[in-house]
This record gives sequence, structure tokens and C-alpha cells, in this order.
Amino acid sequence: MSEKRRDKKGRILRNGECQRDNGMYQFDYVDIFGKAKCVYSWKLEETDPLPKGKRKCISLREKEKEILKDIDDGLIPYGGNLSVYELAKKYVLQRKGVRENTRTGYNTVLRRLEKEPFGMRRIDEVKISDAKLWLIKLQEKDGLSYSTIHSIRGVLRPAFKMAMDDELIRKNPFDFPVFTIIVNDSVRRDALTHDQKRKFLAFIKNDKHFCKYYDAIYILFYTGMRISEFTGLTINDIDLKAKKINIERQLIRPSNMRYTIEKPKTKAGKRIIPITDNVCQCFERILKNRTALKVEPVIDGYSGFLYLDKNNMPTVAMHWEKYFQHIREKYNSIYKEELPLITPHVCRHTYCSHMASAGINPKHLQYLMGHSDLSVTMNTYTHAEYENVEKELKQLQCAVL
Repeated sequence: MSEKRRDKKGRILRNGECQRDNGMYQFDYVDIFGKAKCVYSWKLEETDPLPKGKRKCISLREKEKEILKDIDDGLIPYGGNLSVYELAKKYVLQRKGVRENTRTGYNTVLRRLEKEPFGMRRIDEVKISDAKLWLIKLQEKDGLSYSTIHSIRGVLRPAFKMAMDDELIRKNPFDFPVFTIIVNDSVRRDALTHDQKRKFLAFIKNDKHFCKYYDAIYILFYTGMRISEFTGLTINDIDLKAKKINIERQLIRPSNMRYTIEKPKTKAGKRIIPITDNVCQCFERILKNRTALKVEPVIDGYSGFLYLDKNNMPTVAMHWEKYFQHIREKYNSIYKEELPLITPHVCRHTYCSHMASAGINPKHLQYLMGHSDLSVTMNTYTHAEYENVEKELKQLQCAVL
């Protein structure tokens, strides 16, 4: 019977293990592809002291345990040698048929990963703590917003899930809620009160410069349309006789500055909505004051857009967000009681909340908003004001008494 091999401390070495003359331990093995591999460590067992002057490392037998388990499970070694950036790129390439804005967001994430040291790390070496520390660094050191970090994690979480499905890694290091490790600094977009809405609209109507935007902003407040749906409207979508508008597209212009027509955000987004007499009058004035061009701009086969910019191209969300910003800034520079953040989306938010407070049938409101799910209508947009709650409580008390 052959004598058992031992290390310099007299401990029996297992198959594949050996100790070099310099004291380092080595483990030789064959991976799932039949290739000879080896790993090293200055420690045989986890409890061994680290030799003086050597860098901290996990023990050889801890490494063996991981390697043998990966081989038994058929896991591809070293994460297929993919970096975080390469994995994210592989995931994005498989995402076909996404919206232009989504594609632009993917490319933004890839550009960041490409220049980040974290993006060059091998995927099997990324632990949950590494992922968390990197997201914290993005917020605290790089100054990225919560929504931007949420978008980055929105790419990496499914990308690492794909790596798990491909048997490249065992665990998903991004499988945790973002709000547990970074501060949500998103600005809350509350619905305006009726009084705030009246003051804002009255200011626009009476301002010599901003009055040209009054009709459009009134329409946004009293139809609840998404701004991309409004900018996507053409003359042919407006039926003033029947007092209704046809919403069947969005006009967007991502960071690549290329105008694009897209379908509404959801299937339910394609809808015909009735309009009030006041909204109808706003559309009449818009059509009457619209500049007639010899050559209309054509976007993906559509023309006759309601508002054009100084280059005679259709306005998009960015234009209107700037208009709203400038109007609010001027208002707040004049009046002591300042208005809160107001954007085109706040108009939609306000419409939904006010309609819900007025007691409209929830299913009807869901249709008007173009939501695919009623819970989105009720949970995301309706924020009951204290006055409404107080009023309803008093009515209930009177009914009980």
C-alpha cells in the first residue's frame, strides 16, 4: 500500500492536491470541457493562518468545493470568461422589438459599463455585496439619480438571470430591491389641487408670451393624454363635429434626435376619447392658428401635426417640458405662493385624480387613461387630498347619525 502524501504540517493531501516548495498549495482538476486546470492558495484549510506578507485569499479546499460542485452541476467554469459588460451586451442584443426609447436606454447602460472597472469584471466573480457597493458608488460618488440606477439594474438583473439559465453562474448578484441600498431621491409628482390648476391656466392665458401654449396645456389638463400621444396627433385625428379625438400613435424623438412614430404605450392606449365643449374650442383655435406650410413635415408616413417648432418640425415631449418649466419659473418669480413642479405628466396625473375624486366609474377612467390594468389607474394616479377625505368622512358620519 502506497504511503499517503502529506503537506509540511503532516496533513494528508487529497487526490489532485499538492504543496509546492514555497509552501503554496495547488489543486489540479479537469473541467467539463476536458481541459486540465489548476488553482492555488496559501492556505489548505479555512482556519489556516496566512503566511506573513501574503495577500488574503480563500483556502484551497474552499476553492475545491466550489469547483467540484460546479463540475457536478455542469456549470461552465469562470462564467464563460464573460465580463459584466459583455454579458449585458449579449442580453441587449437578444431584446428585439423594444421601443426606441427603451433601446436608447439600453445603449446608455452599455456605454457606462464599457468605461466602468466594474463592467470589466468577470461575471462569476461578482458577489451580491459587490453589486450593492457598485450601485451605492453610482449614487454617492458619481451622482446618478435613483431612476437612472434603477434603469441600470433593470438591465443587469435579467442579464445575470440569463447567465444563470445558461449555467454560467450559480446566483444572481443583482437579485435584490434597489430601494434597500440607495436613497430614492426621485421628485414626487403630485396632482395639482383645483385651485393650483386654475391659477396656472389663468397665468398662461393672460401672459403675452406664454398664451400661445394655453390651448394645448388646457387640453392636457382636461383629457389626460400622454404628452407623446398629444404630439402624435394630426389634423385627421380630431373630429370637432362628433367632439372626439382618435389616439392611435405616439411621436417621440430619443437622444439620437430621430423622429419616430410608435404605437401607444399599451394596447389599451389605442382609443377614441370624447372631449368637452371647452376642449373642442381649444382644438378649433389650434387648427385656426396653425401655420400653413407649402411642404408639411412627414414622419413615418404621417403629416399634419398640430404644433411645429422653429425649424417647422413637430414638437415633442422635450419641447413641452421646457415650456412648462419656463412658465412655472416666471409664475414663481412673480407670486409669493409658489406652484409645485408641473410637467405634462403632472397634467395627466391631475386629470386622473380629479376624475376619480369626482366619482367616475373606475373602468371608464381606465379607458380614458389608456391603462391596460385597472390597478395602475387606481394605485398610481389617484392620490386622495385631505379635503376630499375629510368631506367624505363627514358625509358618512351624517348618514350614520
